[in-house]
Amino acid sequence: MNPAEADIDLTANAERFTGFADLYDAVRPTPPAELAELLARYCGRAAPEVVDLGSGTGLSTRWAGGWAASVIGVEPSDDMRRLAEAQGPGNGRFVAGYAQRTGLPDGTADVVLAVQAFHWMDPGPTLAEVARLLRPGGVFAAVDCDWPPTVGSADLEAAWAECRAVLRVYEARLATAATDEALRAAVTDDDPARRGYSGRDAHRDRTLARGVRSWSKDGHLERMAASGHFAWCHELALHRQEEGDARRFVDLMRSQGDYQSLRRAGLDDEVLGVAALAAVAERSIGPRPRAFWFTYRVRLGVMPDLP
Repeated sequence: MNPAEADIDLTANAERFTGFADLYDAVRPTPPAELAELLARYCGRAAPEVVDLGSGTGLSTRWAGGWAASVIGVEPSDDMRRLAEAQGPGNGRFVAGYAQRTGLPDGTADVVLAVQAFHWMDPGPTLAEVARLLRPGGVFAAVDCDWPPTVGSADLEAAWAECRAVLRVYEARLATAATDEALRAAVTDDDPARRGYSGRDAHRDRTLARGVRSWSKDGHLERMAASGHFAWCHELALHRQEEGDARRFVDLMRSQGDYQSLRRAGLDDEVLGVAALAAVAERSIGPRPRAFWFTYRVRLGVMPDLP
């Protein structure tokens, strides 16, 4: 293997999600139930065998365990994997590994998932590994959630976007090893680092700190099609409705990797704008649970079937 083909070192990506597994597991949503039926149809098996790449705390693995014959979660973060192992599912197991090097046998799965995870994976070798794991006619699903959830409050949803744009600026500064004073300076509206922020694809044109790498979510489908591994690639959107209150809304922000990285760098909620977000959340929705609508974008790749 020449250097151009070598895997990118994604150790820093796994470390980014260390230290807040309980929070992540408590507030993140699970994929829509309809997606399970769709994946089973594509692969032609009522109860498929599933591999879940970047399984994290096991949210998506437990979801898959409800409709799969068996499921294997692959997760590099010891912190998250320990929590996942403590919660099942009964028809599943977890292994330490990266998406591009799972260590699983050829033809292990009818379905391979990457839920809220494919943007953290080196796409070329990961898609090659997916193709190796899938049986003929199997399906790969890169499943991503838009942020924030839709809650019926323009003020609150706009406050989320503003907070996330501020986090983007601070992380760009952290990536340049800015001094403490320069890192903490107030964020202005014209800061170049906040341009192009998207709740649909926060990883487009993004600068990340401490060796972390990510890839644009909106580029998933194009990369899948260009890989040559799949007979058919397709994108669709689904919705999942759950309940939440002001605390869950703000904790969803706190479950983001950029927020956690900046807190570890010594920045507090006041500086990061999360205190202001919490104030808007209390005014807008308060402690009473209401409907949260999560939009999921699913990019599918279906393997060629046997001739």
